[in-house]
Amino acid sequence: QAIAPPARRPETGDVAAARRLALACPDLTALEAALAGFEGCALRRTATRLCFADGNPMSPLVLVGEAPGAEEDRQGKPFVGPSGRLLDRMLATIGLDRSRFWITNCLFWRPPGNRTPSPQEVAVCQPFLERALELVQPKIVLFVGGTAARTLLGLEAGVTRLRGTLRSWHPDWSPAPIGTLVTFHPAYLLRNPAQKKLVWRDLLQLSQRLDAISGQGGPEGRPH
Repeated sequence: QAIAPPARRPETGDVAAARRLALACPDLTALEAALAGFEGCALRRTATRLCFADGNPMSPLVLVGEAPGAEEDRQGKPFVGPSGRLLDRMLATIGLDRSRFWITNCLFWRPPGNRTPSPQEVAVCQPFLERALELVQPKIVLFVGGTAARTLLGLEAGVTRLRGTLRSWHPDWSPAPIGTLVTFHPAYLLRNPAQKKLVWRDLLQLSQRLDAISGQGGPEGRPH
């Protein structure tokens, strides 16, 4: 049974403005431009650059992380610092590089000092993340860290309990359920390298799911 998205609370103020702005964007280029001009997230005033996305939006696979760090803030791309390089190496073990997935974050600006983002900061970015996923229409989403999974799937547990289980998610913008998987954030693995073995199991599950999708829809998993 697919997880339905959590009931949306009434949105007001900056969150409602973000929703209106995001829904009006016909493509990812327009969405990035809308984010660049959006004044409703205070993080933009302390960040160096907007950090929207990287990779191939035509892929069936989307990765969603948590927030940009220092190197991401400098380059304006997600997962390009030490944790991003570890993520690239891990994904390479199952034959994936950034030509074969699209990657973004829950937040599009770096929180000062990499602090934990506030609920309001997550909430005001969420309409843009949801619209990005609607435009890309992935067949599987890998949540890198627990923040995005809790936000979008409405799950309460921490990443240790969430990881390793393939779940079916059916948001209202998708014509069919989407496979989701949660794994540890590479920043956590840099501090706790013994947990890499668990991520390896998650990546094997991901690879098997992608192989199944590829068999349904051509070499890239989607019949374009």
